[in-house]
Amino acid sequence: MAQMTFSLLVLALAILGFFGSVESRSRARTYLEAQCQTTLYPDLCVRTLLPYANKYDLPSPQKLAQISLATCLAKAQYTKVYLDSLAKQFNKTKNPGEYQAMEDCVRQINNGINQITQSVKEIQEMGKDGEEKFAWHESNVQSWVSAALTDATTCMDGVLGDEIGSKAKSMIKARFLNVKELASNSLAMFNRFTARHRASRAIKNP
Repeated sequence: MAQMTFSLLVLALAILGFFGSVESRSRARTYLEAQCQTTLYPDLCVRTLLPYANKYDLPSPQKLAQISLATCLAKAQYTKVYLDSLAKQFNKTKNPGEYQAMEDCVRQINNGINQITQSVKEIQEMGKDGEEKFAWHESNVQSWVSAALTDATTCMDGVLGDEIGSKAKSMIKARFLNVKELASNSLAMFNRFTARHRASRAIKNP
């Protein structure tokens, strides 16, 4: 009888823990859906940020923008590894057109990685060195992320011409599209953060 009672208690605790977890995820999802509503790819935005949010620790708009950019950076670095590998393969085939197209895309993704890396660092400094530098940091991040978006688009739409086979081209475009969508979402999340920051400052200093 005691053993049965204990088993029922364990089961009840497990059920409560499950529903508590569901509630936590539900609240986090609702919060992120509201935060991501200004992005072009809201479903991707929520999926990207959900692992970093829970019922008791919902990241601030600034933190969400930082996480979004860091995720974009990781995806861009992963894409660079793939492109480097593909460029080596094309180099072995002695096809200068394929190799040059890949080299151009590698250069674009390297530029994007540098720009996003700078943006991640810049966001971390915002608010630490005085309100007078906030707009300067903001402008830097907006410029760099916008440039990263342009780099991704350049490779997708301009560099990958008929020199690259259709299968490889599809794989490359899919990876760049993912980087582009993440960068777009990151810029939207960043702009949401800066707008809310200005609104809060206006309330405090009417």
